[in-house]
Amino acid sequence: MSKLTTAAKRLVLGRPFRSDRLAHTLLPKRIALPVFASDALSSVAYAPEEIFLTLSIAGLASFTMAPWIGLVIVVVMLAVVASYRQNVHAYPSGGGDYEVATVNLGRQAGLTVASALLVDYVLTVAVSISSAAANIGALVPFIAEHKVAFCVIAIALLTAVNLRGIRESGTAFAIPTYAFMIGIFAMIGWGLFRVFVLGDEVRAASAGFELHAEDQNLVGFAFIFLVLRAFTQGCAALTGVEAISNGVPAFRKPKSRNAATTLLMLGVIAVSMFFGMILLAQATGVVMAEDPATQLVGAPPGYQQETLVAQLAGAVFANFQPGFFFVTLVTALILVLAANTAFNGFPVLGSILAQDRYLPRQLHTRGDRLAFSNGILFLAGFAVVLVIAFDAEVTRLIPLYTVGVFVSFTLSQTGMIRHWNRLLRGETDPAQRRRMRRSQAINTFGLVMTGSVLVIVLITKFTAGAWIAISAMAAIFLLMTAIRRHYDRVAAELQRGDHQQGLLPARNHAIVLVSKLHLPTLRALTYARATRPDVLEAVTVNVDDADTRRLVAEWEKQDFKVPLKVVESPYREITRPVLDYVKRIRSDNPRDVVTVFIPEYVVGRWWEQLLHNQSALRLKGRLLFQPGVMVTSVPWQLESSERVHERQVVAPGAVRRGLDPRDRRNSGSS
Repeated sequence: MSKLTTAAKRLVLGRPFRSDRLAHTLLPKRIALPVFASDALSSVAYAPEEIFLTLSIAGLASFTMAPWIGLVIVVVMLAVVASYRQNVHAYPSGGGDYEVATVNLGRQAGLTVASALLVDYVLTVAVSISSAAANIGALVPFIAEHKVAFCVIAIALLTAVNLRGIRESGTAFAIPTYAFMIGIFAMIGWGLFRVFVLGDEVRAASAGFELHAEDQNLVGFAFIFLVLRAFTQGCAALTGVEAISNGVPAFRKPKSRNAATTLLMLGVIAVSMFFGMILLAQATGVVMAEDPATQLVGAPPGYQQETLVAQLAGAVFANFQPGFFFVTLVTALILVLAANTAFNGFPVLGSILAQDRYLPRQLHTRGDRLAFSNGILFLAGFAVVLVIAFDAEVTRLIPLYTVGVFVSFTLSQTGMIRHWNRLLRGETDPAQRRRMRRSQAINTFGLVMTGSVLVIVLITKFTAGAWIAISAMAAIFLLMTAIRRHYDRVAAELQRGDHQQGLLPARNHAIVLVSKLHLPTLRALTYARATRPDVLEAVTVNVDDADTRRLVAEWEKQDFKVPLKVVESPYREITRPVLDYVKRIRSDNPRDVVTVFIPEYVVGRWWEQLLHNQSALRLKGRLLFQPGVMVTSVPWQLESSERVHERQVVAPGAVRRGLDPRDRRNSGSS
């Protein structure tokens, strides 16, 4: 069974890496860009569309606001990118927003950011995979009918790829991500060239439709609120920007500089693609409706509204179908790969939180392939739960999505402002002070913008599902606080200056548990004698009078020179009488240590474990909580376990030294 499990593990993960191979798994910039940028770049596929969908409520005339909204988002994105470039230089450990907030704003703010990021990473996987299922389902009806199953399988495949190590993960995702960049830039560049240089008539399929406004009297404050809501929807383009600052340890040296360069490349690419798509949508006359069935006027019967990317690709490559298929295919693919950003960010952040004792320490350890395997598995598990709970419906998941990232943006930039204030107090060089003031101004502007977005998101999306994300953040915050209290309490207990704990026991009182007089019992008795305890006795629990009498008679006949103590059990229990007997020994002699020897069977088949050792397991579980009690298992290998041993390689000279595993039963019974 163990060999089969190991073989399956090696098939999925590959051969394990030595610890000194860690440097070889680190990422160069050309691989780091697709690994950490896929989330931010994929949001470009739907963020411009969200702006037009929201503005459609006020009618076609409101579309003139889209470029201005896009321009403001571009400014915010560049400000955030500039701010995070400062983050990766000042805090290169990979803590990102969590470290910035903790150092500058305190532990509570740091845990708030951490809980927001953990929730956002899980939602990134769920939303990206669900969106990919919706896009691919438009081409393959079978996937549309089985979206949840498709999402679960896709998450499992992403998990397996990431468990193999980040270098292999990055290589696997580099080609599709770069293909997406090429496809979108080719579409934007060729489309704008045809419109503004060649003067071609490039019109989208929906360009001739009229748009019926849901509210004809949307003026004044209501219209401003709608524009702000469109702005918050478009700010989905900012999701994923923070991933690089959380993944600095995955970069090759010099880590900070490589991370900052990659972040700059991400910002330039994302801004160009985002604003280029908005300009191209305006130039081709794309009409998007939040409710196509009631809003679109002039659409043919049975019209199905395509995504913004599909409409733009159809217009630009009207006479070149391979171009259209290429763009739509890589767009669907990038939505799947967007989840990979979370698979790289979540485990690193989880490792840092575990190192700070806010999460279980298992999240801090690397697996066979030097990836944070436990963090990857936790992320996949939570994402699968979300996909199943929300039936892989993007519209039900989106309201949960943007809250966490803007909480982390806002607190991170607040922390960076305090960071610059602290440095300015001790800096006297005028040039350095000017640089710090400039960086502080960028962070301040970013704080105002992201803080405004956060407030608007909370107002407009709270009842639509944002409350679920906020509740999850609060629950994770409380859980991390409780874990830290537990670790602190254990550390204090282990360091307590109680000299009595270090004193040698007065005597060792050994007890061998006996159920029957057979070979396992004899081995346990022999081993107990070999430890030379001060007191040695055998103990049996009387659950059947006839069996007990036969055992006592046979014991006396063998003349073991070890007394057999019979403990009565009127209710035919085994665990409770043994515990009571051990407690009596301890109460009579508090400085004595009691060692309980328990014979156990070693079996070779998993189902045999269910038939043996159950009483021993229960008893051990209870004895471990008794102070001054040591529990020793004495194994006895049954014949089924020999098959496992016979497949093992016998070391040279083992037979000569009497260490041949095949002879272990004979030696054990002597």
